[in-house]
Amino acid sequence: MITIKAAAILGFLGVALGAFGAHGLKPLLAANDTTAIWQTAVFYHIVHAVASLWASEKRPGAVWIWTAGIVIFSGSLYILAITSLRWIGAITPIGGVLLLAGWALIVWRGGREA
Repeated sequence: MITIKAAAILGFLGVALGAFGAHGLKPLLAANDTTAIWQTAVFYHIVHAVASLWASEKRPGAVWIWTAGIVIFSGSLYILAITSLRWIGAITPIGGVLLLAGWALIVWRGGREA
């Protein structure tokens, strides 16, 4: 199923970006004082990658909503952390709303099939 592959790709990228931030970008993130921002991006990225794997068969809609949320929420934080362009943080809440919407979809759909 495509949603399982999407979840796996999200997980792979989350781990890779976490490692890259901890090692390859460590001096840049320290210089920008944005290590915590990078870590927040990775945390939400990984949490929703795991949730996507869990939801991939029963709630594929949530997977796609979370994918968009990761791209916008974590993606904007990744960009902010490496560039220090504070204005990019203005789109971060859009991604946060998408992450919440994925959870709301699961609540709303309850025990019903996707």
